[in-house]
Amino acid sequence: MTGSASLSSPLCTWLFTACMSVTCAKESAHALSPPSYNSSRRRKAKAAALPMKCCSSSSSSIGGTVHSSPSNDNSNNKCMLSFKGLMSSCLADEPCSRYYSSGGLLRRRLSPPATSGQAMAVAVQPTKEVETKKKPLTRQRRVVVTGMGVVSPLGHDPGVFYNNLLQGVSGVTRIEAFDCAQFPTRIAGEIKSLSTDGWVAPKLSKRMDKFMLYMLTAGKKALADGGITEDVMGELNKTKCGVLIGSAMGGMKVFNDAIEALRISYKKMNPFCVPFATTNMGSAMLAMDLGWMGPNYSISTACATSNFCILNAANHIIRGEADVMLCGGSDAAIIPIGLGGFVACRALSQRNDDPTRASRPWDTNRDGFVMGEGAGVLLLEELEHAKKRGANIYAEFLGGSFTCDAYHMTEPRPGGVGVILCIEKALSQSGISKEDVNYINAHATSTPAGDLKEYQALMHCFGQNSGLRVNATKSMTGHLLGAAGAVEAIAAIQAIRTGWVHPNINLENSDQGVDTSVLVGPKKERLDVKAALSNSFGFGGHNSSIIFAPFK
Repeated sequence: MTGSASLSSPLCTWLFTACMSVTCAKESAHALSPPSYNSSRRRKAKAAALPMKCCSSSSSSIGGTVHSSPSNDNSNNKCMLSFKGLMSSCLADEPCSRYYSSGGLLRRRLSPPATSGQAMAVAVQPTKEVETKKKPLTRQRRVVVTGMGVVSPLGHDPGVFYNNLLQGVSGVTRIEAFDCAQFPTRIAGEIKSLSTDGWVAPKLSKRMDKFMLYMLTAGKKALADGGITEDVMGELNKTKCGVLIGSAMGGMKVFNDAIEALRISYKKMNPFCVPFATTNMGSAMLAMDLGWMGPNYSISTACATSNFCILNAANHIIRGEADVMLCGGSDAAIIPIGLGGFVACRALSQRNDDPTRASRPWDTNRDGFVMGEGAGVLLLEELEHAKKRGANIYAEFLGGSFTCDAYHMTEPRPGGVGVILCIEKALSQSGISKEDVNYINAHATSTPAGDLKEYQALMHCFGQNSGLRVNATKSMTGHLLGAAGAVEAIAAIQAIRTGWVHPNINLENSDQGVDTSVLVGPKKERLDVKAALSNSFGFGGHNSSIIFAPFK
């Protein structure tokens, strides 16, 4: 028969099921405890032994049904008494009150069936059946790009920035911000000047680290580019507007200056040195300025930071937690401690006499990457929200993914396994096939190992795609660290908008095994982009891939 007795807790249910599904040894076969134990300890010892001796020795449990051979009433009563002892012991002197209040109801309902020798099914049901109602299927919210803001060595406007890329202009020059004569590397993608007038309050601009100044400026430029005027801002639901802009290095100069001041006295330290050094404060300050009360935080995954921020911002929109998100990354590490740190890693190019030719992805004569600085910010918006306010839609964000190499701090996993997995997951999450991708903005930092491993992974995934074009923005900007992904996402979106992909400069003698027919040459090329993939990888084995496509 089927028992309908109810138990008042999941633990009671579990214990009862366990009792009914284990075989019961003969009651007389076990001595529970020596006479020297006091009564309390005897009860505990007896209860602990009971799970091994509960129910008939010929019982078995198959598929949740207990099959029992004939047994007498005494043995069943012993089983139930044993079960009561088990419940009392396991609940630490707080037995299941529902069980005791049943007045033996459980025992009566679990008695053997009248026709012995037949299978007995025991089902334990909760007091009230929980109805699980499936949520109605809803169409996934689509995410589009409606604004872009950039601060870079090649310009501080998306149009100027991309036009310089198309012309093959290099932003790598000799460092002028400080005397670097003592360093073996004296070149970088340095921002020579930037006016924050109208974007950042003068009082704050004097105290903030450059990474925050770049971030706030690029963020507000993205809003302006997206048509978020004061009137539009007043109509936004600010609880559903968020900021997710990260940094790999944070406020290095503010913190370094504080250390130098501390050598004299703590009284000389900038009182803002701690908050303005943390990576999250840029997003926080921008949100405070705008009054945006939605998701607000930063992600720091080294040089993959921007992609992580963009994908997570898009997910907030998809899940309905936000309608509008500013996202991207910012870094300003071209200071003595930043330069010295990367020199110590032996990661930087030392082509000081020819700065514009120093960053050369896939070229056999590359000797390391070139540091850069800047910020890139995208304005992401839910499609219907963008349509309702009449926004200009630049592209659609299809999706992306992350993986971890879990192999080495700086070297990629052999065979590019982590990168391949990341790309495959990004395609799956985006709902497109690999054949749909015909443009890739590669991470390609101009390092000996990294460039080749990424190329091999790309060929593994897309080598059969006809018309595939691959380029590297870093050949002209240098490596903008945590800002790289967002700045390169802007380059990918501009390729979608304009129908032009920028060249790879300084690619004179490619690595052995690299098919230059898939790499964009020294001049810009026409391309009707179907889907653009942008990669970013970071120290620690962080891999990220994001995908954009024309809005249709």
